[in-house]
Amino acid sequence: MEISNMISGDQLARLESRVNRFNSELNQGKAPTQSLGKDDFLKLLITQLQNQDPISPMEDREFIAQMAQFSSLEQMTNMSGEFAKLARMISSGQALSLLGRTVEVTQGEQTVSGRVTEVTGGDHPQLMVNGTYYDYSHVRRVQE
Repeated sequence: MEISNMISGDQLARLESRVNRFNSELNQGKAPTQSLGKDDFLKLLITQLQNQDPISPMEDREFIAQMAQFSSLEQMTNMSGEFAKLARMISSGQALSLLGRTVEVTQGEQTVSGRVTEVTGGDHPQLMVNGTYYDYSHVRRVQE
């Protein structure tokens, strides 16, 4: 069923105006993205609830299903953040294990070989080789 058959022309114009305003506020100051986040999903759900037909409101099952989807989205977002933290911790531990070893590090097109004399911590660990810091991700080879 087409939405224009269910509401008057004036209501349709107001709804389109609200949707356009919502979209412009949503995109204001942001680069366009290809996916919706949990805040976007919640805004859509609230807008849907505010603009539902009072004669035939949303069924309880539909609302529960949408809330379950929102809950799943939030849990996946939280898991993604925790996996990123775990990856940083693993990377930092691996960088520490290179202390005292000989490594080959690439810097652009240049390859530098030398002993790791210092390792920094943090989200992006760095190794000191021959008096210069290199990002751990640039290590190409490790020798005993």
